[in-house]
Amino acid sequence: MRPEKSILLDEVKQRIQDSPYAIVTDYTGLKVAEISELRKRLRAVGARYTVVKNTMLRLAAQQLGWPEFDNLLAGQTAIVAGSSDVCSAAKAVKNFAAEFNRPAIRGGVLDGRVLAAADVVALADLPSREALLAQLLGVLSAPASTLARLIQTPGSQLARVIKANADKGAS
Repeated sequence: MRPEKSILLDEVKQRIQDSPYAIVTDYTGLKVAEISELRKRLRAVGARYTVVKNTMLRLAAQQLGWPEFDNLLAGQTAIVAGSSDVCSAAKAVKNFAAEFNRPAIRGGVLDGRVLAAADVVALADLPSREALLAQLLGVLSAPASTLARLIQTPGSQLARVIKANADKGAS
């Protein structure tokens, strides 16, 4: 392999090695300004949008022991990879695609598992990590608050009965 290609391969390997996920897209028809806007939106959620050669991506994935996803590599390919939440990156790509009708999501790889395009869209539809944590906290705290309310109820009822009797006696 020529030294220039070796450097490109190392760069692609580094991008996908540092990320637990890669979302594969087809960037056909995107203008430079649109790609810049997509990169800006992805940067805000901790991800990067990189145009790659299919051969380089295939070689890098093989060398890193990623599963085979050759069915996703055809035509003009770009990947989304990052170290943060995969759902927010998928959501950014999905929202951008809805707005500009591109890029087309082909699929992806998440924690060593190949995802279809529908799986990536399903990840995009999940609530944010913060919202999921808030829901979990609500589920965990609901029994405790119910118990506290039940324990407090007899005491408050007794206090109301005593006050009503005291009010009758004072009249």
